Amino acid sequence: MTDLYERHRAVIPDWVALYYKQPIEITHGEGRHVWDADGNRYLDFFGGILTTMTAHALPEVTKAVSEQAGRLIHSSTLYLNRPMVELAERIAALSGIPDARVFFTTSGTEANDTALLLATGHRRSNQILAMRNSYHGRSFSAVSITGNHAWSPTSLSPLQTLYVHGGVRSRGPFAHLSDAQFVEACVADLEDLLGHTHDVAALIAEPVQGVGGFTSPPDGLYAAFREVLDRHGILWISDEVQTGWGRTGEHFWGWQAHAENGPPDILTFAKGIGNGMSIGGVVARAEIMNCLDANSISTFGGSPVTMAAGVANLSYLLEHDLQGNARRVGGLLIERLRGIAASVPAVREVRGRGLMIGIELVEPGTDEADPQAAAAVLEAAREGGLLIGKGGGHNTSVLRIAPPLSLTVAEAEEGALVMERALRRL
Repeated sequence: MTDLYERHRAVIPDWVALYYKQPIEITHGEGRHVWDADGNRYLDFFGGILTTMTAHALPEVTKAVSEQAGRLIHSSTLYLNRPMVELAERIAALSGIPDARVFFTTSGTEANDTALLLATGHRRSNQILAMRNSYHGRSFSAVSITGNHAWSPTSLSPLQTLYVHGGVRSRGPFAHLSDAQFVEACVADLEDLLGHTHDVAALIAEPVQGVGGFTSPPDGLYAAFREVLDRHGILWISDEVQTGWGRTGEHFWGWQAHAENGPPDILTFAKGIGNGMSIGGVVARAEIMNCLDANSISTFGGSPVTMAAGVANLSYLLEHDLQGNARRVGGLLIERLRGIAASVPAVREVRGRGLMIGIELVEPGTDEADPQAAAAVLEAAREGGLLIGKGGGHNTSVLRIAPPLSLTVAEAEEGALVMERALRRL
């Protein structure tokens, strides 16, 4: 492993992060478990950053990939593509967006990039509203709307971005307010912000902030924002790269927790739909999607192989009600973790919904983020046979838990026991 690590360091950029003091090479997986090159078995509570959505080596997906690869691997969007049309039809119907059109990309970054292109083209404006503590990808345009400085390496931007309050409920100037007062204050902030600008193209927001540490506003905030946005003709882009496909348990899409005024104008997705295959995409009303007045194609977006994987994975998700499983098992897991955290002074908050759970760590007795504690728990969990993630807008002090949606109750308890031991070591 040391040899592979040295080879990695010799050819891969320094800014490509690796977890653990002694990085591991994952060689294979099955169900909710993976194995490393040394033969160690781990319960996977991060799923390749929320991407292995159903299960590792899911037979239905591997069979679909193998059969399609045996027929045709690539053709581009210049030709009719049956798997792409089939998946687009299903996603359009599930999106809730009327007269929907779907464009496939290869990542969530590229999906958000496309959404920004559509919004700015449709509105003829390069002004974007984004949420503080947000993350939308690593491309030049996506970085420019990312409100989390740890993931935004440059201030140069093709867009004029204005940041809005509301993505983080338990920190900031409105944290002490009730939910209703919090929403009211955030709406007033938005109204004030719009009073100092004009012709804004869109607001882009994650219903639950992923890299930001699984933070979210009270339900209904974006519906209240929508009333303001609609008065100004501003589009709403819901970034569902991490929240889509039933992960939150309560809803199929994160935006549905804010659904009083209907679906977003544009929805972006990626990660879980491919169960590890490179699929991203954008859904928008036809009038918005068709606003581009130049030619455009995608060489790799909508690849027959990735689309076949997406169709098989989505079918499995719906047929086995993995959204319901995320609600049930996730509810049990979050309550179990809250019970553990109650006696761990370093835990500031356990939050989340479904199988999207964050544990925020601080220096005991303060609100000061403790990234060293998060790193220590990450290492201790791995030693105990559990893989988790980390993030957060305050120096990466949030442990992120997001297992495949087929997680069993027994596996949830197994993971909770490892987390209990790791947290108590603090």
